[in-house]
Amino acid sequence: MPSAPTHTAEEAHLLGTMPVDPMDDIELRSVQLQFPNARGSILEACEQRRMPTDKGDIHVAIQGDTSKPAIVTYHDLGLNYATSFAGFFNYPVMRGLLENFCVYHVTAPGQEEGAPTLPEDYVYPTMDELAAQLLFVLSHFGLKSVIGFGVGAGANILARFAHANPDKVGALCLINCVSTQSGWIEWGYQSFNARFLRTKGMTQGVIDYLMWHHFGRNPEERNHDLVQMYKQHFERGVNPTNLAMFINAYIHRNDLHLARTPPGTPGAETAATTLKMPVINITGSLSPHVEDTVTFNGRLDPTNSSWMKISDCAMVLEEQPAKLAEAFRLFLQGEGYATPLSTPASSPCGTKYHTYSSIFFANFREQQLQAAQERERERQLQLSLRIGNRLRETAINCSGSGSSNSNNNANNDPTSEDDLDAENGNGNGNRAYVTTDTSGTLYFGTQSNKIRITENPLPEPISS
Repeated sequence: MPSAPTHTAEEAHLLGTMPVDPMDDIELRSVQLQFPNARGSILEACEQRRMPTDKGDIHVAIQGDTSKPAIVTYHDLGLNYATSFAGFFNYPVMRGLLENFCVYHVTAPGQEEGAPTLPEDYVYPTMDELAAQLLFVLSHFGLKSVIGFGVGAGANILARFAHANPDKVGALCLINCVSTQSGWIEWGYQSFNARFLRTKGMTQGVIDYLMWHHFGRNPEERNHDLVQMYKQHFERGVNPTNLAMFINAYIHRNDLHLARTPPGTPGAETAATTLKMPVINITGSLSPHVEDTVTFNGRLDPTNSSWMKISDCAMVLEEQPAKLAEAFRLFLQGEGYATPLSTPASSPCGTKYHTYSSIFFANFREQQLQAAQERERERQLQLSLRIGNRLRETAINCSGSGSSNSNNNANNDPTSEDDLDAENGNGNGNRAYVTTDTSGTLYFGTQSNKIRITENPLPEPISS
């Protein structure tokens, strides 16, 4: 048993006068996460389907209510729907967002967790054929239009699908998307990786290249635990032969043939067009694909696309999920989709959903109504003042025309009795008075000479 620490007399005196903290004897025994099954819960929440296509079966996981608007995701090299999107779509902000959407996670052939090795005679689809497989997904679930959400190779596939089927894609969120064909360096490295995966399995060189592809340089300095988790996934959770086929299809991709200049422009390619739907093009500041996203952004229409570089990350989905979730939420709101403005815990009656446009127009209508009411009150006040002043002026003029004596008295003494009576509309004989008819029209004058009081600058004389 360890001995108690010794203190000097002065230290003991000070310790004796200090209050004892009741928390000193508490021992930390366990740590419980707020969302303990955040990463694994997507496997339980999704309905697993295998979809037959003309190039073999593909795996689709459905997350959410199928009656809601559809989001189609596609993963990157070496990953599947669970390892690529589980952490992000279980982020608290995204959980609230998914209450208004249904997500269809598409996995490339042979890339799902625990997938068997594809037959030797199996011809792996090209990038264009992988994009064409999405038509079978939309047809099977009866989806007329979807929102694309892709990363890396999956972003390239979704861009191809949107380019070929612009009427079936409402919006695109693409991360680290490459729009050109592979260069010599990429082709050389990936060709060796594919060869090693077929012959030797998952080697250290292949793992290092995949880590660079997803995290850039020196990822251990940013998030050591995250890097170790993905290394273990590449070592144990990936079928090397199937991944080699996917890599081979990716490095043999052709150019997307996108151009910002419209068709028919001199010097432009004949078939070159740009994406017609809204696109948000995202990358991380530490990603090795920053220049590729800049090139892709230069081929998009600036009126319906935006480019975003998120700082201090390479794998945006895992390293900066809060910033990406906020950007994606605002992007959907800008396209007219209703997204939650508050968490369910902040409202006793549940989450209240509004679009920014509906809030803006509601406030605008209220402000316009208040301004109109204020203008009407001001007009009524000005009208009452003008009528009051006109009554006083007309009363003085009419009372002076009754008799010469009264006129002289009015000129000499402005506070004469006749004037006072005329101003008050009292008196008899030729004294002025105010009357109204059945329609409510005001008249001022004597029995023989009436004047209609109107909003005109001068009163209107009428015949008796």
